[in-house]
Amino acid sequence: MSEHHRAELDRHFAWFEGKLPPRPARFVGWLRKPSSRLVRIPAATLLIAGGIFSFLPVLGLWMLPLGLLLFAQDIPPLQKPMARMLGWIERKWIARQRAKAAQ
Repeated sequence: MSEHHRAELDRHFAWFEGKLPPRPARFVGWLRKPSSRLVRIPAATLLIAGGIFSFLPVLGLWMLPLGLLLFAQDIPPLQKPMARMLGWIERKWIARQRAKAAQ
């Protein structure tokens, strides 16, 4: 079952990368590679810490889910909830785009 969630997570990440400009998309793609694990884990930790301290001026709540997504690349129990969350976000995004187009 975990392999299914891993594949779903990868699909959502690929969709997200397709929405980004080329340079950030390349960075996210590099960060997702297994060889980038030594960078991904500290980056995820810093993003989660930044999300916890979102009341400070430069930091924001957006950092928390991004850190959890990066951790989900390496921690199988996080893959299912993160895949479900990304599926929900993708459905809302597509519905919003369709509503905009219909106007």
